[in-house]
Amino acid sequence: MRKIVLLFLLITNFATAQIKVGDSIPSIMLKSSDNKEVNLSTLKGKYILVDFWASWCAPCRLGNKKLVKLYNETNHDKFEIVGISIDKDASKWLKAIVKDKIKFTQLIDSNGFDAETAIQFGVDELPSKYLFNKEGILIAKNPTEEELLKLIEN
Repeated sequence: MRKIVLLFLLITNFATAQIKVGDSIPSIMLKSSDNKEVNLSTLKGKYILVDFWASWCAPCRLGNKKLVKLYNETNHDKFEIVGISIDKDASKWLKAIVKDKIKFTQLIDSNGFDAETAIQFGVDELPSKYLFNKEGILIAKNPTEEELLKLIEN
C-alpha cells in the first residue's frame, strides 16, 4: 500500500510540474552554446518559441532545418526561437548546432528526459515546442508552422 501511495504522490507531483497554457515562462537558468548563463524568464517582450530537441533525434534535426529557415525569414524584434537540448553529451550538441547552421539561442539541460527543464515543461517526446506571448505567457504547445507564420505576420 505504501508503494502505491508513493507512486501516486510522484505522479501527482510530476503532473503538476508540467507547464500549461496560461502559465508564465519558468525561471530556469541554463548554459548557452557560447557558455553564458541564460534565465528563460528574462526572455520577454516578443513572442518566444522554445524548442526542445537533441542531437540524436532525427525528427528534431529535420525540424532544425525548418526552424533555421523560419528564423532567417522573420523579424527578430517580434519573434525569437530558443532551442533547449536535452543531450547528455554537450560536444554532440555543439557539433549539431554547427552542422545544422543554427543561429538562434541554444541552451542545454544535459540530463535527457530527466532534466529539470524537461520535467517542468512536461516534455515526453522530441521535438516539443512551446510558444510564449510578449508577456511571457504560454499560448500554445507544438504550434504548426502555419500558426507561427500567421502570428509573426500579424
